Amino acid sequence: MNDDLGLFADPDARHDERARGKRDAAVAARRAKRRRKRTILWVVVALVLAGGGVGAYYGYKTLSGIGSYPDFAGSGETDVVVEVKDGDLVSAIANTLYDQGVVASARAFTTAGAEDARVNAIQPGFYLMKTKMSGKAAVTRMIDPASKVVPLEVKGGNVLHDITGLDGKVTKGILSMLSDASCVELDGNKKCVTPQELREAADNADPAALGVPDWALADVNAAPKENRLEGLIVPGLYHLKPGANAAELLKSVIATSLNRLQGYSIPNGSGKTGFRPYEVLVIASLIEKEGLTKDFGKISQVIYNRLAKGQILELDSTVNYKLDRPHITTSDADRAKSGPYNTYSAGVKGLPPTPIGSPGREAITAAINPEPGAWLYFVKCQKDGTTCFNNTFPEHRAAVDKARAEGVF
Repeated sequence: MNDDLGLFADPDARHDERARGKRDAAVAARRAKRRRKRTILWVVVALVLAGGGVGAYYGYKTLSGIGSYPDFAGSGETDVVVEVKDGDLVSAIANTLYDQGVVASARAFTTAGAEDARVNAIQPGFYLMKTKMSGKAAVTRMIDPASKVVPLEVKGGNVLHDITGLDGKVTKGILSMLSDASCVELDGNKKCVTPQELREAADNADPAALGVPDWALADVNAAPKENRLEGLIVPGLYHLKPGANAAELLKSVIATSLNRLQGYSIPNGSGKTGFRPYEVLVIASLIEKEGLTKDFGKISQVIYNRLAKGQILELDSTVNYKLDRPHITTSDADRAKSGPYNTYSAGVKGLPPTPIGSPGREAITAAINPEPGAWLYFVKCQKDGTTCFNNTFPEHRAAVDKARAEGVF
């Protein structure tokens, strides 16, 4: 009998069929959801691949030289200063030149420099370029040493002020050298920041605004103003931005110097000495002035030994710092003069108020890690500058007499 209406069907069978239908629908829904997720995923992958493909295409196009690119003609028009930063690749240099209007496109520079290995050796610093140069002209000028602004070079022991020798010869201090390095000629006009402008900023500008760090700020504020920045500009090359004013120049070199000091473990490594970071910098400046590098570790220990005993330091270098003299030995009259830098004076116990020059890496390392020993005295005992060390004053006195007899000083 035909039961199209399902009137005589088994109820349980009908229930099972409905249950299967619900299960099938649920399975279908889950499958559809998974398909939608896969579709979205593949769309994302396709977009990523498409983006990568476009990047790869343009990268290949750049490297292979496919396609044209803008390029100026000639050697340029007006002067412009361009900075190459530490770590800049040729592509970054090319983009900088383009951004500053030197070349018509980055490709103009990279293509012109592709056959010249010297392009890959362009050093950080500031370069005098011109606007609207051809790629070839820009390459030629960038690799010419004459186009690079000469950096400031500070050496170990350099001081802020000029020093006049007994022969009348003037040794320029850091401020005068900074003035020289600031000079630049743009479109026929030469401009320099004068030593006087730098001195005014060094003496009177807000130390914090100049970038003096927190660990040195109290000492700098308490120091004689003409000496307060001494020692904060350590040895090395400093790339100066032409056209910057005196305060900007000082802030720039102090920032670079602080990065170097961090690499030399100031302030972080000074804690083990028992002295504050600024005091360690002062000690390092004394070490720098008092002997040869090979003797720095022992000189450092003598200073710490004297400080520990409460003994006056009696260092000629501190006396000469205020006398503006480069030589080490001093006279009785020199040592009799009063002042906070005269470490022969009974009234000056401990360290001078500031560093007495620019300490280098080796001097700072010695100040943080003195060579162990009981020495309390030292004297230059050989003509090459070698120092002799002694534990007692009679031994020291004998070493001094011997050095004098041999014409060491």
